[in-house]
Amino acid sequence: QVQLVQSGGGLVQAGGSLRLSCAASGSTIRIRAMGWYRQAPGKQRELVARFYSGGGPYYENFAEGRFTLSRNVARNAWYLQMNNLKPEDTAVYYCKTVLVGDTEVWGQGTQVTVSS
Repeated sequence: QVQLVQSGGGLVQAGGSLRLSCAASGSTIRIRAMGWYRQAPGKQRELVARFYSGGGPYYENFAEGRFTLSRNVARNAWYLQMNNLKPEDTAVYYCKTVLVGDTEVWGQGTQVTVSS
């Protein structure tokens, strides 16, 4: 199995930046895709950005140009650099990986709060 541990997040003023990290351990050779999702209060969880195995990053419209997804393959980690944050970016952010066989594994979630 694979375990994910998130770090980063916190409170920032509008226009500021934060970096989220997600570290995978366990059977990481089974990882096929990885990404970030978020869930704001009262809303459904939504995709922010993701990598497919062998492919480049994909961003949702609201993240394009402000957020950057990166990864360190050697460390089995991926990151979400978030710039020019807006109050509407306030949410709990989750990293997720999809394993061979389509098993989904989620991180524990981390709060991002953007004040106006």
